[in-house]
Parts: sequence; structure tokens; C-alpha cells
Amino acid sequence: MSAAPDDRPSSAFDPRAYEQRVGLPVLMGYRLTEWSAERAVVELVVGPQHLNRSSVLHGGVLATLLDSALGFAGCWCPHPGRYRSAVTLSLTTNYIGQVSSGVVRTIARKGPGGSRIYTCTGETLGEDGAIIAMAQGVFRYRSGSERPEGVPRPVPEQESR
Repeated sequence: MSAAPDDRPSSAFDPRAYEQRVGLPVLMGYRLTEWSAERAVVELVVGPQHLNRSSVLHGGVLATLLDSALGFAGCWCPHPGRYRSAVTLSLTTNYIGQVSSGVVRTIARKGPGGSRIYTCTGETLGEDGAIIAMAQGVFRYRSGSERPEGVPRPVPEQESR
């Protein structure tokens, strides 16, 4: 029996095809720019809305970028029309440097884990390549997401009408 087109594995990630149209990524303005098995990259163009009262990138923004990228790193699903998701159990963040503008890039890598729990590490870099923050995280797959084929992607409410 041949697989339906939506069930065929895909190893290429096209950031234009992955658009998050709701939620925190839209509110903050960050986007997933690279994604593959065991690696994810999230980028943010730093604007005045991302700065703290000292006019540097807020630590909460950095923690959010790291949490998001680390979560993605363990949730790659090569099957179109399906996805994997996880919840953060622990996130340890270390702040190393500061930026006030430019593009920051968070690079995350999946580490060891079991069937339901996985670990990741990552760092956020400024445009000059200097490390701004680093993190280690522990994540738990949501039901069905522990399998590489994941679960069917739900139809957004706007599209179901």
C-alpha cells in the first residue's frame, strides 16, 4: 500500500511553508528559520518593544526564544500534515551578553532522552556571533508526539468555517 501524499516523509524544511499565524511568535515577532531532525533555529529582529528599561534586549525575550527553539529541536516531524509537540519541564537560562538592536539567532540542538522525555541545549547569538544567552532544557512529549510520525495537524478554527 502506498502512502498518501500527506504521509510521505520530508527532510527539507521550507520556512515559508511553516507560518505561525497565532500566538506568542506573532506577538513577539520571532520566526522559525531552520528546522531539521534534532536542530532548530529561531530568529528575531530586535525592536524597541523587546527592550528592558535599560534599553537592552529583555531577559524574558531571550528565555522565550531559547524555550521555543529548544522545544522545536526535539519535535521535528518529517511527515507533512502531521506534527509533534512537547511541554517544557525545566529551562535553565544563563545570560552572557547584551544587545539593543539587530537580528538575534537562537540555535538549539536535541540531546539525549527517553521515549517521553528529551533534553536540549542552545544559545542565542548577536549579529556579531557573540553569545548573548545559553540554556539547557528538559521537555516531555505530549500524547502521540513521542512517535516520530506525530499526530495529525488540527485544522485552525478560521479554516474550518
